[in-house]
Amino acid sequence: MMDPLDVVVTHGAGLDIHKKVIVATVLTPTLTETQSFGTLTDDLLALADWLVACGVTQVAMEATGVYWKPVVNVLESYEFDAVLVVNPQTIRGMAGRKTDVQDSQWIASLLRIGALKSSYIPPRPQRELRELVRYRTSLIQTRAQETNRLQKVLEGANIKLSSVISDVLGVSGDRILRALAAGESDPQVLARLADGRIRASEETLAAALRGVVQAHQQRMLTVQLQHVHFLDQQIALLSEDIAQRLAQFEAALTRLETIPGVQRRTAEILLAEVGTNMERFPSAPQLVSWAGFSPGQNESAGHRHPARTRKGSKALRTALVEAGQAAGKTRTYLGAVYHHLAGRRGKKRAAMATGRHILIAAYAILKNSTAIYHDLGSNYFDQRDQRAVVRRESRRLEALGYKVTLEPKEGQVS
Repeated sequence: MMDPLDVVVTHGAGLDIHKKVIVATVLTPTLTETQSFGTLTDDLLALADWLVACGVTQVAMEATGVYWKPVVNVLESYEFDAVLVVNPQTIRGMAGRKTDVQDSQWIASLLRIGALKSSYIPPRPQRELRELVRYRTSLIQTRAQETNRLQKVLEGANIKLSSVISDVLGVSGDRILRALAAGESDPQVLARLADGRIRASEETLAAALRGVVQAHQQRMLTVQLQHVHFLDQQIALLSEDIAQRLAQFEAALTRLETIPGVQRRTAEILLAEVGTNMERFPSAPQLVSWAGFSPGQNESAGHRHPARTRKGSKALRTALVEAGQAAGKTRTYLGAVYHHLAGRRGKKRAAMATGRHILIAAYAILKNSTAIYHDLGSNYFDQRDQRAVVRRESRRLEALGYKVTLEPKEGQVS
């Protein structure tokens, strides 16, 4: 085993990054030097040139907020052997010794002995795709919040549109809301604006639209509808850009959509967050661990205590949990996984576990360029635990006062 003080990187540098200043320490066999630089582009270019002049081959820095991003953008255009962005929790210095210079020296020292492990920094095209996908998700969430605010205004005006129409901002709902905002108050006239294919009758709609809409509510509805339509336009623009960037991966997206609960947007989030190259993940459990879906570990004195999963990509976690909830409504193996856990562990943990299974399936699909999802069936657990199921159900019937006698069907094993 290597001695922890053995030199692994002979020409390294540690950067302590802040919003306005970067403190850099270079450690080489003939040089130990610390300098400070600004964070403007010209300053970053000067930093990179100084590192090259010192013969630095590897650079390490903390993943501090978003301040590391412009530094990486500049350094990756130089021919360094490695540019490491490290989780701050793994490189904390000793208590009582905390200055910017000491932090940069500590990072450089850890890099020198090979004690640092870099976080995964995807290539620039994937980083840009991530930003687009995450921003679109934020806009979708903002639209949902604005829809809730609009619903509050309707409730305050005694308009019960959501009780008779499933999508208040659908085609019919949009027509009615526009008319309400424009000053139309006749329930019969408003009801006739609805599409004839909706389930509610015209009389039911008219009754739900009989309210008290005054100038205040009209102004609120006008502003909120304009905001929602603006958000719809922005989401459509981002979706178009995302589709163009992922056009070359259309086959992978289509195969990901074969997984129950995974729709096109979820598949796009998977490719943006994980990427298409699975070579950096030797196995599915390693991808699951990186994504923060592995069960936590907290054991002391031989006793295991509850532990949360580790932190991972929030965007990926949200998408997979939503996909797990959607899969729980299907009569598939993933639906069986969800219901198998929901009763004893709760719906949230069940959705989390189902999302983990979805990620494992996605790994197999992305690893094999021709693989698609093959469902194990909604009765998978019943078949696997056949004897336990028979024993459990028999006991339930006997507890109700029945005498149970079981005989297997011809050709089937009991």
